Amino acid sequence: MLIIPAIDILNGKVVRLEKGDFSTAKTYSEHPLDQAKIYDGYGFEQVHIVDLSGSRSGKISTLKIIDEIKRNTNLKIEFGGGIRSLDDASNLLSIGVDQIVIGSLPFVNRLEFEKIVQIILPDKIIIAADTMRGEIVIKGWSENSALEISVYITQCKVYGLNNFLITDIDKDGMLEGPNFRLYQNLKEIFPDIYIIASGGMSNMDDLIQLDKLKCSAAVVGKAIYENKISLKELAEFGK
Repeated sequence: MLIIPAIDILNGKVVRLEKGDFSTAKTYSEHPLDQAKIYDGYGFEQVHIVDLSGSRSGKISTLKIIDEIKRNTNLKIEFGGGIRSLDDASNLLSIGVDQIVIGSLPFVNRLEFEKIVQIILPDKIIIAADTMRGEIVIKGWSENSALEISVYITQCKVYGLNNFLITDIDKDGMLEGPNFRLYQNLKEIFPDIYIIASGGMSNMDDLIQLDKLKCSAAVVGKAIYENKISLKELAEFGK
């Protein structure tokens, strides 16, 4: 199972939230590039970057930071937050982003979403299926779509999309363990999808269990910043 360390960016700084609540933001580094270099130094293959301001405003604010990380590390980048058009997606890929994470767009602008999936290869696209009590939540987790997650995944698969970043919002940033039942159920329904598990990772046992459930990858954030998991051990597990 691939381990993907996270860098969430708000106002140019590395932060973590609890359950997506911006009022809980805690700063861990003033410089995202420095954090990326740490991950690169431990041999991680990929980093998960979220533009928190972009996820809320719909306007990407971290292009310079992404460019710096791409030029100064060997990390592959999956990026989400504020992607609202084909131009946004194309610009990100042109500066070296390896995969784009699309969250709210299918709900707020279906036509623009369809432009993206018609032009950009499916393996370059990750669908963010952020869920609260089984339903998809959008716009920086501020609105409930009332769409059940398995229905949403089925809709996305029609477009040939198979990469899904699945986050249980109630678990995110809480260090209480992920929603194992959610991933188990989705794997039973969709055995062929590439699941990137996210939210609640607290120790190595959590990751071992996700690996047993055949999740393809896991994003680890707060557990790193709160020193709950050793970066050395995490990097070795993910190789």
